[in-house]
Amino acid sequence: MSGDPEDVQLNTGGTLATPHVWISELVFSDGTSVPVSQSDILVIVGPNNVGKSAALRAVNSKLKDSAAISPVIQSIAIGRSGSESDLTTWIEGWTFKEDVGPPSDPIFQSLGHRMHRNQALYDWMQNGKSLGQLAPWFCHFLSAEERLNIGKPPQNIPLVRAAPIHPIHFLQRDDSLESKLSAKFRKAFGVDLIVNRNAGNEVPLHVGDRPELAAGEDRVSVGYVSRLEQLPKLHEQGDGMRSFAGVLLATSVGHPSIVLIDEPEAFLHPPQARLLGSVLLQGRPMERQLFIATHSSDVLRGMLDSESTSVRVLRLTRQGNTNAVRILDNSRVKELWGDPLLRSSNILDGLFHEGVVVCEADGDCRFFGAVLDAIYSGGTEGIRRPDLMFVHCGGKACLALVVRALREVGVPVHAVADFDIFSEEQPLRDVVEALGLDWANIVAGWKIVRNAVNGKKPELNTNELKERINKILSGVVKSPIPPAIKDEIQSVLRRSSPWSIAKTVGRSYVPSGTAAQACEALLAALRAAGLHVVEAGELEGFVRTAGGHGPKWVNEVLKRDLASDPELESARQFVRQISSASSSGRI
Repeated sequence: MSGDPEDVQLNTGGTLATPHVWISELVFSDGTSVPVSQSDILVIVGPNNVGKSAALRAVNSKLKDSAAISPVIQSIAIGRSGSESDLTTWIEGWTFKEDVGPPSDPIFQSLGHRMHRNQALYDWMQNGKSLGQLAPWFCHFLSAEERLNIGKPPQNIPLVRAAPIHPIHFLQRDDSLESKLSAKFRKAFGVDLIVNRNAGNEVPLHVGDRPELAAGEDRVSVGYVSRLEQLPKLHEQGDGMRSFAGVLLATSVGHPSIVLIDEPEAFLHPPQARLLGSVLLQGRPMERQLFIATHSSDVLRGMLDSESTSVRVLRLTRQGNTNAVRILDNSRVKELWGDPLLRSSNILDGLFHEGVVVCEADGDCRFFGAVLDAIYSGGTEGIRRPDLMFVHCGGKACLALVVRALREVGVPVHAVADFDIFSEEQPLRDVVEALGLDWANIVAGWKIVRNAVNGKKPELNTNELKERINKILSGVVKSPIPPAIKDEIQSVLRRSSPWSIAKTVGRSYVPSGTAAQACEALLAALRAAGLHVVEAGELEGFVRTAGGHGPKWVNEVLKRDLASDPELESARQFVRQISSASSSGRI
């Protein structure tokens, strides 16, 4: 090997900063140009089968050959710094020079890649849009298959006379790197990651509690090695452990300035995926670019939790044979992620679906989602179920917040509300404007409907209301008032408004004539904008014969044949109305 082994930089940071290569621009198939800085972390998200993984493969291929054809990415632009002599010094400083070939054109190899020095210099000085055979030394494409296999024990090497040719060799030579990776691995699985330095021809990794060194022992002592070899080996463990360790190993060694990681969440449970998202950013060299294609909101959450200013999110979609990309505003993503409601919910999952339908309550989501499944699994062969995600926001007051948040990060979104959303200007106006509809276009029709319902006689007049409330309170002696009593009073108060009946009856409660015509036009305008008002009044209005309310009603109705039960036809029509908006591109 060229150079003093003690001067060789064994991990990602340090003295070997030149020469340097980075992606400066990506041009997607829709013509969108995405500028990229040298320290960017690009997270590519979107629904299934839109080209996220293909985008990474395209970057990897075009780095080697700019003429490589990709249906997702038209072209890339490469930035580079460093002279021919810089490249020579860099190669000789960390790779292994083989004792073959002419002295004037030696072969260098590291981490499975080998090439002649003259070829390396030729590729470097081309100054084109690709790196040729040099690409693997500057760009590492980490696939799921490699992650699973990288933990297999490599052949042992002379630590002083040879350069590492496998990631485990780096851990074997660098105690601090082994300790750092082991600490991250323990956070995920509760056990250490330990190098066996005296296993003969191989260098396996073990998982478990690191054995203590007895007096007079070191890490190659027979007693210590005997205790270590009682622990399981990494390559014999499940896919989750192997994959997580594989990402740690691959991103902690070598000198690539560009790392491409496809679906890092594969084989991991959500907490581990979230931790991995954070771990990927910890200790990353500032001038190393990360390109990550993921289907996991947990990985994205882990990255956002790191509060790195370098994280950028690209949302990829497919329109026919064209892959369209939307660059999400970095500061806005972080701002939205800081909102307590959005942070504690699964709303961020909407980035990975073709569309999102926001409902008032979890029961609404369960019911509408089940009906959609029944429609497409029970009757329409050959038609793909729309990739719609139903999420709840905890009531009407939060509908606008969630709708606005999803629209701002590029997710097509509709909302569903009970009929009594017409009772007050807010939150109706907020939802309407969050969906992009001008309130002035519907306010006149809404006032006609609201005033017509307000003009109807309530179920309880003022005197009846007082009598009911006094009766409820007459038996209360505790202070403060028990929650059950509060709920009962609220229920009675609602009966003092005609809207309590309207919520139960729905559209049919609106008087005929002008008010009914205004209601029909209002409902149609809101549907076109993306707000679907339950014309049956509320969820329970779809099936009056089922008992209970809320979750109890949902559980009862879900026992029925959702695809063919005649009483559920109005519910199926309502869900088809939402899904048709998806297929027509309005969501």
